[in-house]
Amino acid sequence: MSDRRPHAAWRRRPDQPPTPSSPSSRQPAPEPSVVHSALYRDGLRVSSPTTLADTFRQLREHPDGMAWIGLQRPTEEELHSLAAEFDLHELAVEDAMEAHQRPKLERYGDTLFVVLRAARYLDAPEEVDFGELHVFVGPDFLITVRHGAAPDLSAVRRRMEENPDLLALGPEAVLYAILDAVVDGYAPVVAGVQNDIDEIETEVFGGDPAVSRRIYELSREMVEFQRATRPLVGMLHALMAGFAKYGTDEELQRYLRDVADHVTHTSERVDGFRQALTEILTVNATLVTQQQNAEMRALAEAGFEQNEEIKRISSWAAILFAPTLVGTIYGMNFDFMPELSWRFGYPFAIGLMGAVCVSLYVVFKRRDWL
Repeated sequence: MSDRRPHAAWRRRPDQPPTPSSPSSRQPAPEPSVVHSALYRDGLRVSSPTTLADTFRQLREHPDGMAWIGLQRPTEEELHSLAAEFDLHELAVEDAMEAHQRPKLERYGDTLFVVLRAARYLDAPEEVDFGELHVFVGPDFLITVRHGAAPDLSAVRRRMEENPDLLALGPEAVLYAILDAVVDGYAPVVAGVQNDIDEIETEVFGGDPAVSRRIYELSREMVEFQRATRPLVGMLHALMAGFAKYGTDEELQRYLRDVADHVTHTSERVDGFRQALTEILTVNATLVTQQQNAEMRALAEAGFEQNEEIKRISSWAAILFAPTLVGTIYGMNFDFMPELSWRFGYPFAIGLMGAVCVSLYVVFKRRDWL
């Protein structure tokens, strides 16, 4: 990080005309949505201002202190007020207003602007919820702008306040603590996703028809998780590359290396999850295709068996039709019919019916209808 400069050396001088954001020129405004604001000196909290105006005033009164301001979904007026007071770059302020940024690290003079994507695992719906955190780090201030429920920075603040020696190292130490909290927050997400993948594998081989949708939804979440973790690796290595240039404390160097190791491990796990889900989706598609083929084969076999039964029934119907036809003709009550008075008429009719039936039976048998 950059060398700290005296507070008055870069802030507005008393003889300059007041800016639109200074207390003397601003109109009365509603209370800003400050989640938490505190002033620290030598690692100890000296005050807890309730408004941004009080924070600005007390920091001017104690130029050797450090302000830690936490905001959640601030208004445009609040961000412009912070920009005027701490000389924040307009591009960084614009990013903080719009949110929906990818993780990145940018330096504007003495101010470092960091965008982080936090994540938390929701047990009930079994899904990953992502939040966005923007951090402005200056010589004597640190501003966090949170969009979303994650991360919970109150635990970071308590942790730092319980370690005054680390907090005394300044805003850089707070930044590294925030980075560590965000990366540590990935661990429950990794565990939750691993459990989901194990359940999905069981459902895939169990033939659950709804598993395809679950695989697709989890794959989309892993894409978001990749976008949150992969840029962090490069960001942390960029910070590590500036250790010598900006005179980073050795304790903070060790701290950052540990965070870099964790985020690298997490990024590798996320890459593995995405690859595993891709393979599971392929296996599921194969199993679904096999199941569909088996069902089609079963239907075809059932149709074939039905056709065979129809053939048998049709064959016997044709065989029985021949004697029925002869019997029906000679059963008609007419006086003048051929062969009625013939001595061999009855044996001839019986023989004819038998011959026709045997002939039809032989024909159908040869065609495998019987």
